[in-house]
Amino acid sequence: QVQLVESGGGLVQAGVSLRLSCAASGRTFSSYSMGWFRQVPGKDREFVAAISWTGVGTYYGDAVKGRFTISRDNAKNTVYLQMNNLKPEDTAAYYCAAKFRGSHEYGDWGQGTQVTVSS
Repeated sequence: QVQLVESGGGLVQAGVSLRLSCAASGRTFSSYSMGWFRQVPGKDREFVAAISWTGVGTYYGDAVKGRFTISRDNAKNTVYLQMNNLKPEDTAAYYCAAKFRGSHEYGDWGQGTQVTVSS
């Protein structure tokens, strides 16, 4: 099991950038692939981005492709989500999640950080 704590959310204007961080503790961070998801009240959780445990493979949801970048620093046990050119529709609670190597599901989740983008 790994414990995840997100940070970096806030209220910003459309067009600016924001970087979210997710600090992990517990089991060996490098054994986990990591993902970012977001959710708006009343709507389904949406996949945002994921990164393999090596950091070589990255994957993005269609809504953020070209604007968001996921990265990780295994020495710091941290995964990042760089969000550029933010839009009001990016407003959501953002969650970090961890999937242990060989697992098919994200088994550990953070508490979330709110991102609000005003027009």
